[in-house]
Order: sequence, then structure tokens, then C-alpha cells
Amino acid sequence: MDKYKCRACGYVYDPKKGEPKTDTKPGISFEDLDNQWICPRCKSGKNKFQKYI
Repeated sequence: MDKYKCRACGYVYDPKKGEPKTDTKPGISFEDLDNQWICPRCKSGKNKFQKYI
């Protein structure tokens, strides 16, 4: 599973860790997150993220 980085603030979503602030359990890929999911740091939408290499 790939990591994704917010282009607005630099937050990195790591599916292996999940995200407690948004109640996202570990093991959920970025693609499988609800389209209403927002960055826990700056509140940007999923469309502001890009694959993090």
C-alpha cells in the first residue's frame, strides 16, 4: 500500500499506521478512504494528495 502526501501542508498518510485523528484504522489504503475523508492537519480533501515516493 502506498503512502500519500498532502500538497497543502505536507502531511503523509501511511496506511500501515492509519490515522487516529480521523478514526482510520491501520491497513486501509488511501484509495479505499471515503471521498469525504479530509487531511487531519489542514482539512484539505483527498484531491489535494499525491502518491508519496
